[in-house]
Amino acid sequence: MATNLTTIGAPQGPATTLIYNDWYPAMRSESLHGKTLATAMLMGIPLVLGRRADGHLFAMRDSCPHRGIPLSCGWFDGQRLTCKYHGWAFEPVSGQCKEIPSLTSRDMLDPTRIYGTAFPCEERDGYAWVYVPESGSGRIRADETSLPPVPEAPKFGSRFRSQHLTADLPCNVDHGIIGLMDPAHGPFVHQSWWWRKEASIHEKEKHFEPIEQGFRMASHTPSANSAPYKLLGVYGEPITTTIDFVLPNRRYETIRAGDKWFSSITTVTPTVANACRIDVYAAWNVFYNVPFVTSIATFFGKRFVGQDQITMIQQAEGLKYDPTLMLIDDADRPAKWYFALKHARLEATSTGQPMQHPMCGPVTLRWRS
Repeated sequence: MATNLTTIGAPQGPATTLIYNDWYPAMRSESLHGKTLATAMLMGIPLVLGRRADGHLFAMRDSCPHRGIPLSCGWFDGQRLTCKYHGWAFEPVSGQCKEIPSLTSRDMLDPTRIYGTAFPCEERDGYAWVYVPESGSGRIRADETSLPPVPEAPKFGSRFRSQHLTADLPCNVDHGIIGLMDPAHGPFVHQSWWWRKEASIHEKEKHFEPIEQGFRMASHTPSANSAPYKLLGVYGEPITTTIDFVLPNRRYETIRAGDKWFSSITTVTPTVANACRIDVYAAWNVFYNVPFVTSIATFFGKRFVGQDQITMIQQAEGLKYDPTLMLIDDADRPAKWYFALKHARLEATSTGQPMQHPMCGPVTLRWRS
């Protein structure tokens, strides 16, 4: 059967459409303590983040609504965020202005009717997750019950180790995401003695099915040409892997071998129009009592993510010249599904109608890697 080819224009420029009304990881939350303020760029929005005295995280647009100076230049006492220019003070979770020092007893202005832009912000898996609404949505309370659940990696017990990795990518979020789900680059980009070799390429057959806002690579025995999976064989239990992709940017992987498990959530988050950041959070109870297992996993994990990062930097050089790109079946079918899912969600947002999933049912894909 002839291979189906799809050509696409390089989605590299500022016209790339972002998905709003969802949660994105803004930064690691471990640095948010005491009266510390931190800044982050998320979807082209400058943020200031911190932790109130009660432990609750907050995220505000890093701009005072009075004269636009970054609020991160001011002071935070654990309760209020004060602008350094004129002393306007804000409760940062709601964004409500509590004080305008320049007002006199003759002024009729009520400061509490003024709000800086605050975003719902929650802590999961050591990240500050920020809900970014579509422009014009109005003020959203941090305790809004209609918001979708905050993402997190699945856990299968209370005793586990965890680690995180991050890398900046010089490409827009579309290229970052289709790189994340690409099943054929492993033997080339990640070619190494501890992962796999080019000579290990063989044909694979995987079954996919639609799930809400995404698709799933159904539970299967992982490839025998990946060294980390071979390590799980020491437990003598059947090994299964399930991989989900969920809009707007999340890849979940769960590996089970009896009562031993590994899970991860990987996100590709747009920071500005032509840049994004990949974050990986992993949790596991495999080799729980083995000394230095976290350090070893971190070392190899950084190497793995670094290989993707270098490749994306090199790809960005080629994308500068706006080439026409080509997606093939079956190896690039997940990328096609991503673009179709994104279009369907944006269409549903625009029309107010339910999202129409582009997958009609289970699909079997075959490729070599």
